[in-house]
Amino acid sequence: MKTGGQLIVEALVANGVKRISCVPGESYLAVLDALYDTDIDIVVCRQEGGAAMMADAWGRLTGEPGICMVTRGPGATNASAGLHVARQDSIPMILFIGQVQRDAREREAFQEIEYRRAFTELAKWVGEIDDPARIPEFVTRAFSVATSGRPGPVVLTLPEDMLTQLTEAPAARAYQPVESHPGPSQIARLEELLSQAKHPMAILGGTRWSGESVAAFQRFAERWQLPVGCSFRRQMLFDHLHPSYAGDVGIGINPALAKEIKEADLVLLIGGRFSEMPSSGYTLIDVPYPKQTLVHVHPDPAELGRVYRPDLAIAASPRDLVAALNDVRPVGEPAWSSRTKTMHEAYLKWSTPPEKGPGDVQMGPIMNWIEANTAPDTIFTNGAGNYASWLHRFHRFRRYGTQAAPASGSMGYGLPAAVAAKHLHPKRDVICFAGDGCFLMHGQEFATAIRYNLPIIVLVINNGIYGTIRMHQEREYPGRVSATDLTNPDFAALARAYGGHGETVERTEEFADAFLRARASGKPSIIEIKLDPEAITPTRTLSEIRNG
Repeated sequence: MKTGGQLIVEALVANGVKRISCVPGESYLAVLDALYDTDIDIVVCRQEGGAAMMADAWGRLTGEPGICMVTRGPGATNASAGLHVARQDSIPMILFIGQVQRDAREREAFQEIEYRRAFTELAKWVGEIDDPARIPEFVTRAFSVATSGRPGPVVLTLPEDMLTQLTEAPAARAYQPVESHPGPSQIARLEELLSQAKHPMAILGGTRWSGESVAAFQRFAERWQLPVGCSFRRQMLFDHLHPSYAGDVGIGINPALAKEIKEADLVLLIGGRFSEMPSSGYTLIDVPYPKQTLVHVHPDPAELGRVYRPDLAIAASPRDLVAALNDVRPVGEPAWSSRTKTMHEAYLKWSTPPEKGPGDVQMGPIMNWIEANTAPDTIFTNGAGNYASWLHRFHRFRRYGTQAAPASGSMGYGLPAAVAAKHLHPKRDVICFAGDGCFLMHGQEFATAIRYNLPIIVLVINNGIYGTIRMHQEREYPGRVSATDLTNPDFAALARAYGGHGETVERTEEFADAFLRARASGKPSIIEIKLDPEAITPTRTLSEIRNG
């Protein structure tokens, strides 16, 4: 006889869980008590949104479901921000929520929510466990749903009295991943289309990749001299210095690359949905009938034909597709090899940062310094805002597993993601880019980095405004500033108040020494970079946008 809390933990252990993020609550004390007797690491966070984003980052960097636990009501609704990121970004995650006792349901008991109604849009599946004997069944199903097809978050709610009830239940077993494989006829058709193309283009996105499949696709691209782009915030899927790399297909796309995609006669879309941001508002490929011949590969059949009608639809994970491409080889040198070379050269020019800009701090030279002084396995995280364009456009990703950034555009993601990444890879540098507005969405998780001695380096790019919104405001309502100015703390002093290391950069030449001191401190660090608000994008000033 075991309690429901013990059965939850046994099911987590059976499924290989090594770490969970949480904010504790009285509604699931029985689970916390059962965790006491295991080797599962419990990362205690300061706000449920940050805890859920950490779980998302674990899922994003490992391919296995990140696990988060929160209490009912306010705890659950706080966590919904991380649920939304995982849903839009196709990240495997399981959120366990403490629930009111069973005999109090439907009375609007203390902090009660009916989670099926509240979270169905944010999760692949929302389940509530009434009978503790069914816990192994529910948890195994949660792992399977979170990882199969298009990955995503699952919510399981746990009535408080169910967790303390004693029962007999079968021993939990590990879930079995559900894989989908391309058929031989589909691979033959893909090879035929590629052989007939004059101007092909591959765009990589989504999840269910691995380091091995990324390397294998790079070899495929090299054999075919195929130009390759990476979807919005999926840049780690291809080595940016590989001669086939053409650039990132996201916000602020290189106009030359956008032109090449529109003029391609074959687009090979692998893994991603090619949603609003990577498609430049659905303008790079026509909806629903593309002008280009479209081969769409996605692990979930429901995504194939949902927005774009493909000429060839292949329901397969990127890993399985790449394995099937091993024997697909060109006959002779492809006709487009010179075009691929030109596209890579255009990318290198596009990703060279400017040396000059408004104010005393120039982000271009800072990005050059970061490129020259960080290892290829450095992990970069960020949230959302104009500041992120410095990272996305000018950092050249070299390896898989080095990026954690929300394609959903959620502010506040970078810091919790950096904490999770440093937990996973303690020997690798982890650098978080954050705006001043973005940082303070989940800045309290810096205390979590302090508690667990995780020496992340956070670059807070402080321009005193909600930059992206101000940019749009000045374009649409020039000179009528409203609700976008910010009053900020001294971020370096804030880092020291938490027990970390703090630096302030007010001139470009101060950055290198500040970064080296932060790295040498061995502490979680914040480097505040005071950027002139006029430097709103790498290439345009706020005044230029205001004046049209």
